[in-house]
Amino acid sequence: MDPHMQPELFARGKLVMLRTCNQLLRRLSKANDVVFCGRILMFLAHFFPLSERSAVNIKGVFNTSNETKYEKDPPDGISIDFNFYKTFWSLQEHFCNPPSLTLAPTKWKKFTSGLMVVLNTFEAQPLSDEEGDANSLEEEAANFSIKYLTSSKLMGLELKDPSFRRHILVQCLILFDYLKAPGKSEKDLPSDSMKEEIKSCEERVKKLLEMTPPKGENFLHKIEHILEREKNWVWWKRDGCPPFEKQPAEKKAVQEGAKKRRPRWRMGNKELSQLWKWADQNPNALTDPQRVRTPAITDYWKPLADDMDPAAGIEAEYHHKNNRVYCWKGLRFSARQDLEGFSRFTEFGIEGVVPLELLTPEERSKYQAKPNDKSKRAKKEETKGAAHQVEENQIATAANEIDGEGIRAVLEASVTPTDTDATVATGDMSQGGSPIPDEHQKQISDTDVGQEAGQMEADAEVEAGMIDGGMDTEVDLDPVG
Repeated sequence: MDPHMQPELFARGKLVMLRTCNQLLRRLSKANDVVFCGRILMFLAHFFPLSERSAVNIKGVFNTSNETKYEKDPPDGISIDFNFYKTFWSLQEHFCNPPSLTLAPTKWKKFTSGLMVVLNTFEAQPLSDEEGDANSLEEEAANFSIKYLTSSKLMGLELKDPSFRRHILVQCLILFDYLKAPGKSEKDLPSDSMKEEIKSCEERVKKLLEMTPPKGENFLHKIEHILEREKNWVWWKRDGCPPFEKQPAEKKAVQEGAKKRRPRWRMGNKELSQLWKWADQNPNALTDPQRVRTPAITDYWKPLADDMDPAAGIEAEYHHKNNRVYCWKGLRFSARQDLEGFSRFTEFGIEGVVPLELLTPEERSKYQAKPNDKSKRAKKEETKGAAHQVEENQIATAANEIDGEGIRAVLEASVTPTDTDATVATGDMSQGGSPIPDEHQKQISDTDVGQEAGQMEADAEVEAGMIDGGMDTEVDLDPVG
């Protein structure tokens, strides 16, 4: 910080500096010492901060003492439209005091009628590009004067000067911008009819500025940008000119031993409390049928199908298959809605679960099973089933043979002589008699099979009786032998 800008020194010397500069500005000529007056104003702008209230026109008072003097009576020997001359320069009375237009309706009508005459004249006499290039604005800036030359002899030349036209048209835009500025009291606000007239006049003025050479369109954009930024300063003044400088926040020293009190939430934490509060404000939120719903399998796998499309050009690291939660939810949906696609997970991975109708023909051929594969798979399954059935039959046969040998042993031990004689007699009859026909032989074989089955059942009952009362049988057989 500079030594002269320290707070103690600046507070004491700012008023002395301000009075000195103001006295110097009063003594200088505003017409002859323009450059020097501008340097003094620039010095004050750099010396004082932006929020200095002494440099701000808080009340918005206009300098009505700045009068533009012009001829009231027509001169002799000059062929000009003196009525247009008086109407043109009479607009400066309204430009130097804009609040008077809203307070007096007669002044507004007089101003609009005079402005229409000037705008019609500008539109009737447009400037060409050659006239705009002939008047160098940079050379005129060196001999710039803050007051207009109001001689009636110069009226014809001034109308052909593009810089002169721009000055008048920019004054109109500044006046309209002031009348439209918000934040005024009701009595200072324009009426609805005035707003419509302001809008129409503003459009005509902007169109004339755009048509005025050189580079009329660029000039209009710059003026609009300046007026837009000016609104920020208007609001700043309406708010009482708050300071731009913000002091650093002082940290309060925490007393030793004092504990910070944690905020208490209604539902335990901040997120649940906000959710509960939101539900109170919207009672239909919890009963909305669209709140929780299971999406269709095609809608869910659509993002992954787009990732698999080579034409999309999505890099592999951004694919949805890298999202574990997304894949896990998709497998659950497929298990419920698409079992065929879910079965392809073991062979092709998560990309094989995507429905085939979502894939391109090239991608679909990779995950679609071929007919030969299906037949081979079916043959393998049949071969496995047949081998398994053969193993089961072999096991059952072995068990039956073991059971049959045990039953035969028991039957041989328990055969009676009556059964033996009957068997011999039957054999003798078959050997000694006439030959047995085929039909009769079939009946005999069927009878033998039935007898064997009945004998098997009887033998099983005998065996059961022997197991239940084996000891008694042995006791009874001893005396017989």
